[in-house]
Amino acid sequence: MEQINIHTAKAQLSKLIADGKEVVIARYGQPVAKLVPIKPFRKDRVPGTAKGKIKITDDFFAPLPDNILDEFYK
Repeated sequence: MEQINIHTAKAQLSKLIADGKEVVIARYGQPVAKLVPIKPFRKDRVPGTAKGKIKITDDFFAPLPDNILDEFYK
């Protein structure tokens, strides 16, 4: 991983971003920041891929028991 001083980073920021490499930025020889590329986003999700894999029980919307509800009001 390349280390460059803050003045060089300011002067060449566009080039550093375009290169897409990790770069450590130093001030007075001490590392203070790291410039890293963002990982590409995953592909779009496809709705319905979990259909049939999840079962919602009949009591899903039933009120919670009092002992659990009491925990929310402490």
